[in-house]
Amino acid sequence: MKFTLNLNTKEVSSADCYVIGAYSKTETKGKKDVSTVVLTGWPKELKATFESMNSSADYTGSKGSTYSFNHYGSDVLVVGLGDKTKVTTEDIRKELAKAYKAVSKYKKVAVAFDTFTFKSKKEESLAILVEAFEMTAYKFDKYLSKSESAKLEEVILDSADKGTKKKAFQKAIKDAQHVAESVNVARDFVNEPPNVLRSTAYAKMVQKDVKDIPGVKCKIMGRKELQKENMNLFLSVNDGSAYDAQLVHLTYTPSKATKNTKHIAFVGKGLVFDTGGYSLKPGGSMMNMKFDMAGSATVFAAFRAAALMKLPVKITCILGMTDNAVNSKATMPDAIVKARNGKTVEILNTDAEGRLVMADCLDYACDLKPDALIDAATLTGACLIALGTEVCGLMSNDEKLASNLLKASKSADEYMWQLPIIPEWEKDMKGTISDLKNIGGSRWGGTAKAAAFLQEFIKNDVAWAHLDIAGVGDSQSHLPYCPSKGASGVIVRSLVEFLKQN
Repeated sequence: MKFTLNLNTKEVSSADCYVIGAYSKTETKGKKDVSTVVLTGWPKELKATFESMNSSADYTGSKGSTYSFNHYGSDVLVVGLGDKTKVTTEDIRKELAKAYKAVSKYKKVAVAFDTFTFKSKKEESLAILVEAFEMTAYKFDKYLSKSESAKLEEVILDSADKGTKKKAFQKAIKDAQHVAESVNVARDFVNEPPNVLRSTAYAKMVQKDVKDIPGVKCKIMGRKELQKENMNLFLSVNDGSAYDAQLVHLTYTPSKATKNTKHIAFVGKGLVFDTGGYSLKPGGSMMNMKFDMAGSATVFAAFRAAALMKLPVKITCILGMTDNAVNSKATMPDAIVKARNGKTVEILNTDAEGRLVMADCLDYACDLKPDALIDAATLTGACLIALGTEVCGLMSNDEKLASNLLKASKSADEYMWQLPIIPEWEKDMKGTISDLKNIGGSRWGGTAKAAAFLQEFIKNDVAWAHLDIAGVGDSQSHLPYCPSKGASGVIVRSLVEFLKQN
């Protein structure tokens, strides 16, 4: 989708459809509250045409409402945003997403950008507009025998701002496109069927995607290399697979890096399919287990966006890829395996496999001594019980890091909530004939107990945070800029916001 700036204008750009925002004002008249529409920033001719329509007298500009009319041969879509003093950035994002769905049938659309500005924050508002359109335009239809490509090719952004803002606005557009494109890349990976996205294929796809991004290096480690690294927990999950485990080690170094440049490390769970292993999932629970690699797709997308935006922070991204399958070589319940860090783990349930992959990958990442280490994983069904399907669980050993992540998620308008890791849960993950066990003694507190297990593999005093995205990585139908079914890409923008703060 092409975005074209049209600055220093007070007229309506020529397009198939014109999108413009309206607000609502409520006043008390007598004993009644009366709402009226507010047309701030509207071109005079357009305002006159709107007011000449008899039915426009009933339109109040309430949030979520729309009004359509024709202006000199072009369709006009009015998007209601409600009370301007109460509107939020997420309100604007959602209403623009709905607007995209209404106007995507046109080839060229113009938007009165100034009417969708949040508290005079032009660059931020412009980014929201671009993100909303690009994320809403996403479709995963490559396996349909017949599919329709999007008709909307160009979006003209009208603004009364002078040309002096052009460079800043263009950067805001470009950065927002990098972020939205990366969200959509993550969605693509998660939506791929498991017979296509084998661990080996996934690693090659990531390598190909970053090949031409400046400052990025990619190293892929297979089973032999992982054996040399003593990543026995990771390999125990891979034992039943016909495909080699893959550890993808990505690094991004900014062009002006110094010894003071912050170093952030990401680790992502890349279970391309999870049968549960010998602790086999029921058939209904096995459906959609291609989604179990969403953590790796999430951190990769954030890494990718940051590199394309040329953020001044060094980033390492570690992706642990395998499937959890069953054959005669698969790890059996009760097995005891030694981790990379030397601790032994009794594997009581082979369906608690993600934490085994993550454990060795976290230990590996800690050796790089980053300033902060963040992992993302679809780790526990318990997270859905605790926080529902709309909230990402956050657990951490460092309050400052946790606070910064919560701040970033708020800035990105994504939901994140911190859960505790208490000593009792740490104790519950201790073994009797091994150092650790991979499940707790009861089903209660499962999300934080899994985090307590992961914390055993954090060393070198690294500040660490764990994001359980089991609820939010899939089917966020309440968000109009996400597909109603399939990968959401939620939390990518939060991680990008976090990187921008460093």
